[in-house]
Formats: sequence, C-alpha cells, structure tokens
Amino acid sequence: MLQSLSIRNVVLIDKLDLDFKPGLSVLTGETGAGKSILLDSLGLVLGSRAETSLIRQGEDKLSVSAVFEVNDKNNPLFALCEEFELETGSEICIKRTLNRDGKGKIFFNDQPVSAKLLKEIGRNLVEVHGQFDNQGLLNPANHRDILDAYGDYKNLLAVVREKYQAYKTAKAARIEAEANIEKAKSDEDALRHWVAELEKVHPVPGEEEELMQRRLELMNSEKIIESLNYAYGALTQGADVQTAIRQAQSAMDKANGVVGGKYDEIVNMLDQALIDITEVVNEVEAASQNINLNQNELENIENRLFTLKGLARKHQVTVEDLAGTLEDFRSRLSSIELGEEGINSLRREEEQAKLDYVQSANELSSRRKAAALKLDNKVMAELPPLKMEKAKFVTAIDKLDESGWSENGFDSVSFTVATNPNSPQGPINKIASGGELSRFMLALKVNLAQSSSVSTMIFDEVDAGVGGATAQAVGDRLARLAEKVQVLVVTHSPQVASKGNNHFKVEKATEGNITTTTVRELGSREKHEEIARMLAGEVITDEARAAARVLIDA
Repeated sequence: MLQSLSIRNVVLIDKLDLDFKPGLSVLTGETGAGKSILLDSLGLVLGSRAETSLIRQGEDKLSVSAVFEVNDKNNPLFALCEEFELETGSEICIKRTLNRDGKGKIFFNDQPVSAKLLKEIGRNLVEVHGQFDNQGLLNPANHRDILDAYGDYKNLLAVVREKYQAYKTAKAARIEAEANIEKAKSDEDALRHWVAELEKVHPVPGEEEELMQRRLELMNSEKIIESLNYAYGALTQGADVQTAIRQAQSAMDKANGVVGGKYDEIVNMLDQALIDITEVVNEVEAASQNINLNQNELENIENRLFTLKGLARKHQVTVEDLAGTLEDFRSRLSSIELGEEGINSLRREEEQAKLDYVQSANELSSRRKAAALKLDNKVMAELPPLKMEKAKFVTAIDKLDESGWSENGFDSVSFTVATNPNSPQGPINKIASGGELSRFMLALKVNLAQSSSVSTMIFDEVDAGVGGATAQAVGDRLARLAEKVQVLVVTHSPQVASKGNNHFKVEKATEGNITTTTVRELGSREKHEEIARMLAGEVITDEARAAARVLIDA
C-alpha cells in the first residue's frame, strides 16, 4: 500500500507531505483546486512521462518521492527486482527528480533505474482507473491472466505449461530429424565419398601435434646428434666424471672411517651421484643411437600432414576435428538407413505429447469457462445499482487454432460489454464511455480484488455523471473494495465521500501573484462540514449539515 507521498515544486504545489492509511481515502475539493496535480505527481513515481511543464513557475526542478509497503511475496514486483538485481524488502521508496533542461533522475531504494523499468515497477504497485490511466484491466492482453488469477487453478496451469513444453520438444525433434534425413538423402553420394576418403586416411585425435614434433626432430637430427655426442664425450672422455666420483668416494670413505661415520651423508650423496651420472651416460648414449636420419620418414610425415590439412580445409574444420567429422558423416549416413522407422517413432512420440497437451488444455479451458461464468454473474449483479441495468458483461473465451497454442493453453480471453440491449458485445475498452468504463472497472475490481497482487487502487472521478442512489452504490462498492485493498478516490460526490475512512481536502489559495495548492487531512468535524459543502454549494445550510450527518452515519 501507499504509505506516504512527498511533492516539491509540481505546478501549483510548493511543498506537500502526505501520509496514507489502509481503507478508503477520499480526496475532495473545488473544481480546479489541483486534485489532478496530485495524481500527476503520483504518476511520476509510477512511471508516467515527465514533462518540464510540471515544474512550478520560478523553480529549477521538481521532485516527488513515495514510500510503499509490499507484503505479498507473490507480487511480480519481487521477480522483476531480482531480474534487474534491485535490492528490495517489504518497504519500497521511489524518488524522481526533473530539471528545467529535461534531465532527471529516478531512484528505487537509492538505486538508479530507467523510466521504462519504473513503469513496469509502477504497474505492480498501483492500479489507476479513470481519466488518469487505463492499463491493466483494459488491456486485452492481460484478460487471460486476470481470469486465471481469479479462477485460482495454478497447479493446472503448471501442468499445461509442462505438457506444452513436452509437445514442443517432441515436435522440434521430429522436424529436425525429417530435415536431417532430407538433407542427408540429398548429400548421400557425397557423404559416402567423404566417409571412404576419411576412413582411408584414418585421422586420429592428437596426431597433428605428434607429427609436427617428430617432423621437427627429423629436420634437426644432425644438430641433435652433434649435441648428444658432445654431451657423451664430456661425461666419458678426458676427465671421466664417473672416475672422478669414484675417487671422491674412496677418499671420503677413508675420512668417514676415521671420524666414525660423521660424513655418512656426504658418502650417500656421492653414491647417489654415481648412480645418477651412470644413468645419464646410458640415456645419452641410447638417445644418440636412436636418432633416425631416415629422410624417407620425414617425407612420409610431410605427406601425411599435407593430406590431413587438405582434408581439414575441405571440410572447414581443424585437423584435430577430422575424427569427429568422420563420426558425424557416419551418423548422417546411419540416419538415412534409420529412415522412416525412426521418423515414425518420433511422430508417435509427438502425437502422444500433443494428445497429453490437448487433454490438459481442454481441462484448463473448462475451468476457465466456469470461472468466467462465475465472474460474469458477479459483475452483472453489481451493474443495476450502478445505474447500468441494461448493460451486459461477458467474458468471451474463444479457442485458438493450432498456430496460437502456447504454454497458457489454446484460449483467447477478452472482457466484452454491451451497454444497450440491442447492441452487440464488444471490447470493454472500445465500447464503454468514460463514465461507464469507470463503473465497469469498479464492478470488476470489487470481485477481482482478492486475486490481484496490487495493493493500492486509485479511482479518478469514478462517480462522474451520476448522483443520488447511483452515487451511493458507487460509494458502497468502493468501501467494500477498500476492505481488501487500499483505495484512493478523487470525487465530487458527497455520497462517495461519506464512505471514506480518511478524508483529504485539496484547496487552492492565491497570495499576491502566487497560487498554491495544499492538501490536508480532515478530522471528523471538518469532514462533516466538507460533505455539507458538497451537498449545499457555497452557502452551507443547516439542512445540508443534517443531510451530511445522515450520509456519514449511514
């Protein structure tokens, strides 16, 4: 719910801080006092377009901030915040500023957000009906989701989504397999040639690296032999390293015997050194003998590398991927051999998945029709007291053709109305006039409130063009709605105003050349006087005060 609203320098408002409570809050005041400015200001923090014409004359910028309390963890707002990595909790603060140059800033819990994202956030916080905004219920794209929320069959919706995904996957597998077979058939001769060609070469993963290394060795074999021979000579000729170590061992053994084994560690190190140097000499000698100067091998390696690289270029892969390419070609040939048998198996799987989906979607459609009938009856029961006894409300459910099937089933849902007995049903947002539309919205919202995630609703002059018993009925329904959600209503009707739990009066005053709009919350006595003014006009009579008391007591 909306907890507070702070406005600075918006049109006629200089500085305004308002606190709101649960229940029904009414805003009244003379025509032109500035009630629309209040709604424009709230619209800024809900994502409405910001225009510099809203900045108060003589000021450089405006700012509006609002605090909301959101306790419903199922509100889509939380998923939206998670998607955009916005920190949130049960209390949400939104602040928006706008400068004369048209630049502004928007903050969501002190985190900057875009105007586009703010609009999405606003839709999950407040619904506004009337001249101020007509989204949500009036958008046919939302009608199916609204009906589903009203019908409360989440588990069935989840089953339909699961069945649709299974059907979609099976259909895609069949289509892909058919396409692969058709392509494979057109490429069959080429595939067989490529397989034979690659099998003859028999590429092996890692082969290129081994060949390149061996090629490098063969190309440098003379230098390698020269280096090995030099190392062997250094170890075995002239000052023989092995002889030198043995002489050192003999000397250390004598010294160690005199000192009672004090030099054991040195003796052991010399023993290990002799073993190591002996192994080194043997390895160098063996390496020298194993160097192959066979130029035929080098030529063979060159030819092998040339063949592998040529095949890699031909198939636009790396040499390393040639073995995998061969397996892919073999697989494509196998798919041709699998032929219709495999396709028929996939077709059977697809058909079964389709039947499962259709069965669940039909069940969902039946549940929707039952929920629609219940909603239609409840809305129709609300219309006569609202002076719309000739109007008809119908939730139209039409089955889509297969191209329109989705994870939400195969139903198209739209709220339709006929305002006169002989008029055809039509979309609610195109058939109803402004005053009728507001009352249709009210009748709908009274019944949809429990299924809505939005906890604040605003009605702007929902009582326009009606009075007497009809206005009384409008007030009754707003009061009923306010038992479930927070309701703010801008009204000129004393019957509606009398139902308010909280009453705000919008006033305009001029001092010198400066006009300012103020808003103040009325106490019980002031509320009584304001409703009497609404009944009587400029001069408040005792009769008007008595009538106001009757309305308030009722």
